[in-house]
Amino acid sequence: MSTQPMTDTDLLAETLGVSEVAEEAGVAASAVRFYEQHGLVTAARTSGNQRRFTADAGCRIRVARVAQRVGLTVREIVTIMESLPPDPTPADWGKIAQTLVAEARARVDRLEATLADLGSGAKLCLLDPSDAENWQR
Repeated sequence: MSTQPMTDTDLLAETLGVSEVAEEAGVAASAVRFYEQHGLVTAARTSGNQRRFTADAGCRIRVARVAQRVGLTVREIVTIMESLPPDPTPADWGKIAQTLVAEARARVDRLEATLADLGSGAKLCLLDPSDAENWQR
């Protein structure tokens, strides 16, 4: 294994630019930069300061968008994604999927409990306020 640093030519050949990641992920280039800023994807920089991302950056962003639909914050998503190795396998992505499914189910359960409370006929001001704390995650 070579210990030589990657040249710009190597980096450009083996990585993707912002627009390529954006196209692969189905988002705007500004979204790629947003996710980079929050640590979901990371970029190497060329000598010309051009961002270059690994091949899985688009997939990470797509998964993040699914997780956002579940209701997770970007910070929560980054925490979940930290368990991924640098070159994730389908099994690694499966573990992420299991985590997202469990979180979605827990959120649905909390919503159903809230709906039951709302339909109980009790005055809204008399409902247990501690239930609201369950939403602050």
